Amino acid sequence: MVSAGLLATTLLSCGVAIGLLACLIMVIAAINLGKNLTPLPCPKDNAVLIQAGLYRFVRHPIYFGVLLAAFAWVLIFPGVCVLAYAIALFGLFDIKARREEVWLIDRFPEYQEYQLRVKKLIPGIY
Repeated sequence: MVSAGLLATTLLSCGVAIGLLACLIMVIAAINLGKNLTPLPCPKDNAVLIQAGLYRFVRHPIYFGVLLAAFAWVLIFPGVCVLAYAIALFGLFDIKARREEVWLIDRFPEYQEYQLRVKKLIPGIY
């Protein structure tokens, strides 16, 4: 039988490791975007469609990194409120990505083919 202390230590360790991975993913995704990076969901006027780097695996890797960080937070501070926050964040990013993708399709006709090949928020899953 696993003791409560060992379980808490394991969850904390996994949470920290996943949190560090999430930060790395966000930084690499921002680097992959380069001059296209903007805090707004609407692409810049001079934007180009990025499908390389982490964008080969997920259409919104920065959002994925933030969601992964939220999951890490749930492991570090397990609780219903923290889990609810992570679920709400997923919903928010799903809505934001949906709106952003309307603009991306308008700007880049090839984006629709990209949508068929690459998952939106979670690599290989969703």
